[in-house]
Amino acid sequence: MLRVLFVGDIVGKQGRKALSNHLPFLQEKYNYDLLIVNGENSAHGKGITKKIYDFFVELGVDCITMGNHTFSKDNVYSFINEADKLIRPANLQPENFGKSCHVINFKGKKIGIFNICGTIFMENTTKSPFEAFEQLLDGFPCDIKIVDLHAEATSEKYAFMQYFKNEVQMIVGTHTHVQTADEAIFENCAFISDVGMTGPYNSVLGRDTDEVLSAMIDKIKTRYTISNEEAIFSAVLVDVDLEQQKAVSIERIQIRP
Repeated sequence: MLRVLFVGDIVGKQGRKALSNHLPFLQEKYNYDLLIVNGENSAHGKGITKKIYDFFVELGVDCITMGNHTFSKDNVYSFINEADKLIRPANLQPENFGKSCHVINFKGKKIGIFNICGTIFMENTTKSPFEAFEQLLDGFPCDIKIVDLHAEATSEKYAFMQYFKNEVQMIVGTHTHVQTADEAIFENCAFISDVGMTGPYNSVLGRDTDEVLSAMIDKIKTRYTISNEEAIFSAVLVDVDLEQQKAVSIERIQIRP
């Protein structure tokens, strides 16, 4: 059996703090084998830095997935090609930096973790998630496949799951920062359309509430300021039968301040 803990979009300093605070308890309670986090909002709400990448690795994170803000910090170009545990969406421009699959050997099986972007309401994508993932499958044959589908539209996430549910063991949606209550097993695949965020709870999707209201109501141009409020922690726990190569359970985890 393989037990995977996937932590949803980590937003800013408060999200990183919540991850660090909750992991010891979660490891003791669930005894997970593989820890994956989405880190595309971990640096002040947009992107990731080398320092934060190292922070995740030191916490014991096995793989960091990204999303549409992958290249928001200029210094990502200086380390992304050497960051072994960092993956970026395969169909996001520019395509010639970093990798989109991380393979881990576990109990004699190859575990592949993949990162794809949706195209509906998303910018800077190069091809459909279906085409992008099929190309990755050809390039990285694995026994167990885990996908972070970083996408806006619920319909696109469900369509992707229905298409790949027989050959993929875990598909989790990220990006919207709101955890959905639709976790289920479809054929071989554990699925949730969005894991939710690990970031400031009393906020607007992690951003400072006053700033967002100024932008929406007063039409004042604002920065991407992250709230200093305490963070909610959002994740899913998935058990995968290695011999049958199918997911057998999925559980939502949400810890509010």
